[in-house]
Amino acid sequence: MSGLWFALAFLTRLPTPRLDFDDVAGQSAALAWYPAVGGLIGLGLVALALGLETLQLPALLSAALLLAAWVWVSGGLHLDGLADCADAFSGGHGDRERLLRILKDPAAGPMGVIAIVLILLLKLAALTALVETQALAWLLVLPPLLGRAGAVALFLPATGLPYLREGGLGARLAAAPMVPCLIVLLLSAGACLLMGFPGLAALIAAAIAWLHWRSQCARCMGGFTGDAAGSAIERVELAALLALAVLA
Repeated sequence: MSGLWFALAFLTRLPTPRLDFDDVAGQSAALAWYPAVGGLIGLGLVALALGLETLQLPALLSAALLLAAWVWVSGGLHLDGLADCADAFSGGHGDRERLLRILKDPAAGPMGVIAIVLILLLKLAALTALVETQALAWLLVLPPLLGRAGAVALFLPATGLPYLREGGLGARLAAAPMVPCLIVLLLSAGACLLMGFPGLAALIAAAIAWLHWRSQCARCMGGFTGDAAGSAIERVELAALLALAVLA
């Protein structure tokens, strides 16, 4: 179970037992737990959405509270990856080494700020549409789950994308056993299909967003980094959420 605790500690602000950061096997095993952690975040959003329904707040206010909770529980970690990638891909100008240098820079540039503002605005608009219907609250479990499944998929050897950084948590995740990761990806897809047509639409939208980002990483970097995995989470979440909002 150490893999689950490492996944919770890395992906959320939720309390965990004291962890042994010399436990390399536990950190590698965390990757297979990513979709489960996403599902847990999603269930929290569902519970909050149902609670806000009883208060009969304006849809925009309820959506803003849901989005604030969503960002808080992840600590903004993936938004940081999204911003770093936006700066690097816009400032790299086709130069791979320059792109990777920008990715290492902790400062946020203008394109990074713009990327964060745009994705939060789109999520807010989509959540507002879902809140107004008052019928699709349970589907909020899917975007966080699919987002983290998208991060897992980047680490699969079949994607043909090597992990580009040496050392750190990302390198340990790259060494994770792949069979459990494949199983959780299949379970994630199955969870979507259990939700009927809206779940299928979210899954298809998520897959399209993931394939596009994988193509960008392959073309511009020849691999991926932790920031790219964080950006994948945000992109896949948004695609799934927008698909649900369109159906709403």
